[in-house]
Amino acid sequence: MKIGEAAQESGISAKMIRHYETIGLLPAAPRRDSGYREYQGRDVETLRFIRSARDLGFGLDAIGELLSLWRNQQRASRDVKALAERHIATLEAKVAELNAMIGALRTLSACCHGDNRPDCPILEGIGHRAAPAE
Repeated sequence: MKIGEAAQESGISAKMIRHYETIGLLPAAPRRDSGYREYQGRDVETLRFIRSARDLGFGLDAIGELLSLWRNQQRASRDVKALAERHIATLEAKVAELNAMIGALRTLSACCHGDNRPDCPILEGIGHRAAPAE
């Protein structure tokens, strides 16, 4: 199948497929005599795997590791689990950061009257947070 068909089947744009080939996540597809790339069902499976890993928030390096483990039938599941658990820890840290931001914004928003007055505790609070540490 051509790249457009592989894109349609996998849910990944042709541009991203080319990018994944360039960075080595997807082996370069052989070319037809016409110069068009020729993709097989296994390539589409790989692209779907990449898309699914991206949907779970894995970065490209981690996806490379996951692909290597996925392709290796002699892999130890503990290696896959360790990678997943590292990613869970990263996601939990991001959630904590987001919750801290939400809390700070809620506090600032609660202090604002939201009326026609020019004074704004939200802007003052953001400005105070941006002040250099002494």
